[in-house]
Order: sequence, then C-alpha cells, then structure tokens
Amino acid sequence: MLGLFLILCLAWSVSSDTDEKCPTFTNIGFYNALVGTRLKVRLLLYTDGNFACAKLLESTLPGSFNVTKKSTFIIHGYRPTGSPPVWMDDLVEALLRIEDMNVIVVDWNRGAANVIYSISSGFTKPVAKILKQTIDQMLANGATLDNIYMIGVSLGAHIAGFVGKMYDGKLGRITGLDPAGPLYNGKPPDKRLDHRDAQFVDVIHSDIDGLGFRESLGNIDFYPNGGVDQPGCPQTIFGGYYADRWKNYTTLKDRPVTKAFFDTTDKKPFCMYHYFVDILIWNKNSQKGYITIKLTDMNGHSTESTINHEPTTFQKYHQVSLLARFAQDLDQVKSISLVFSSGTVLGPKSKLRIIWMKLRPINRPEKPQMCRYDLVVTENKETAFQPILC
Repeated sequence: MLGLFLILCLAWSVSSDTDEKCPTFTNIGFYNALVGTRLKVRLLLYTDGNFACAKLLESTLPGSFNVTKKSTFIIHGYRPTGSPPVWMDDLVEALLRIEDMNVIVVDWNRGAANVIYSISSGFTKPVAKILKQTIDQMLANGATLDNIYMIGVSLGAHIAGFVGKMYDGKLGRITGLDPAGPLYNGKPPDKRLDHRDAQFVDVIHSDIDGLGFRESLGNIDFYPNGGVDQPGCPQTIFGGYYADRWKNYTTLKDRPVTKAFFDTTDKKPFCMYHYFVDILIWNKNSQKGYITIKLTDMNGHSTESTINHEPTTFQKYHQVSLLARFAQDLDQVKSISLVFSSGTVLGPKSKLRIIWMKLRPINRPEKPQMCRYDLVVTENKETAFQPILC
C-alpha cells in the first residue's frame, strides 16, 4: 500500500519540462521534497505587456526584453512541501501595477523544496551565481546596476545578498522579507544579507520568534507588530505578506542603519491609522498610567486605541506626546472619549486634570487637528466630549 501511495504521489507531483506556452512556477509536490531534487533555476519574466503569461528567460535574452527598464527579481525561500508560494502572483501583480518594469520570478523550487532545510540552504550561493550570469547579460545589453532591484523572501533574502556582494554593493536595492534565521544567525556579513550589499537595503522582520532573523540587516529594518505574530496571517512559516508602496526610494539611500516598528490589522489593507496625542496636565502630583482613546463619527461608528506599550508619567505643566493607533480612519470625528487607568486595584481613584489636549493625524496630515481644554478625567471612568478645531 505504501509503495502504491508513493507511485501515485510521484505521478501527480512531477511536472513536465517540455515547452510551455505560458511557463508557470514549478510544482514538484511533497514526494520530491521528501526524496530531494537537484538544483534547477528557471527565470519567469513578466511585464505589463505579458502580465498573464510569463516568458522563460533562457541563456540568451529575448529581443523583446527591454533592459533599460527597472528589473525586479523575486526570489522565494525554503519550500518544504514543494508547492508554489501562494503569494507570488499577488506580488507580481502589485509590482506591475505600481510601475512599468520587468518582473523576474526566480523559480528555484528544485533545490528549495527539501524536507532537510540545510540542503536547501546549501543551494543559496549556486543560485546567486546563476543570477549573476543573467544580470551580466543584461548589463552587456545596456542595463544598469542602479535599475536592478531584488526582493528576497526567507532564504531568498540571503541569495539577494550574495548577488549584491558579487557587484560590490552596487545593485540599486535589495528588500529582504523575513530573512531566514537558522544557519544565518550570528554569521558574519559575508555569509548572509548585509546593508552593504546594495545601494539601499530594507528588511521586514515578521517572524523573529520563529524561523526569522532577529537582528537588523539593512539600512532600515521594519518590525511589524514587534516582528512576531502577524494579525491575519497563518501562524506558520508559510504565511507572509508584503506591499511595496515606494516608487522612489532615492531619498532613503543615505539613511543610517535604522530600526522602525509599526502595527498592522488582521484585514486588508492591513493599515493602522495613527494620531499624536499631546496632553498637558495641572495635577499637583505626578500621575502614572495608561490612556484609552475612542473616536466616534457622525454616523455612530467608533474606533478605539489603548496606549499600553508602557505606563506614561504625567507631570504638572509638562507636555506628554503619545502615539495612538486606530484600526479605522474616521472622516469626521463627532466625539472623543478618554479612559485613564493607573493599573492599580486598591486605593483611591486618581484623577487626571487636563489643561489641554490635541490630536494630530499622521496618516492624513490634511485633516484638521482636534483640541480640548480644561478637562477632568476620573480613573477607570469613560469621559466623553466634543472636540474643537485647534
């Protein structure tokens, strides 16, 4: 029975290498990931003109390949089940909607698909060498390194770094999405992705408590939701997301190594809406605690933010600026309510005597700032009021 099962798996999973009218990403199935495969790299070219049908880049570039355009390589990572990445088509489409460019999907599933992670990791440098051969051809036909952009996921992030090293960091940009941690944590820069591998390197860390790389690797490193569990994503190594909204990143190239933290929601478009909240109090003694803010619009829709990353110390005549994160964006705010909590259960209730407070929208700076003056907030009691324009 086991032999019959393996034969059926083999027949189902092995794809033909014959010419395809529209080449697609290799699907080798779990059986081949179990027994292992030899490395084979296929490059699938997508452009605005052939969005629905890729062209296979062979050893000789096709005459229709416009090398003067920006060329973005998408490099997937470890594929223990042998299946294609579910996010690939969405990313290709998103990139082509943003800009008229060449999108090149680097299909190294024969190599990445293996139940033994270390074997897949061992193919990263050979894949990088193959990509260099393609880029060398592009350069010989008029392309420039400034226009080469690489997006690498998991092991693919380190592949992009190895390619960048071969060009002495002169590639235009590398984006690392959840770079792989196992076998790379603690390694020197020449054995992993590094911020010197391109003119600009940005990294999103979304699984640092799992198989992702924890430390900073780029010129700027983003840690959505602290870099751990991502709302709306499966809690496995197969989940992930990426949205590139930077058409022009030249202003970021000269930034020092930076870490940036932000939050997302669990539903599309995954955006959080941020306000700075400035508060000035006139309490005689300092107060320490947390603030919860609720915004309500004209139709009764509301959104709430609890600023609980750490307790805030409020002191007399000392302005405190807090960052409030909301899951919804309300056009016209009719009322605001505040709750102050010191976090203590016993003892008398504290009061926060506010001289003035201001809400400043960050995502939409064209929106008016909202203010309120002379307000007393009793601990653990919701206090609602109508804001006025500042």
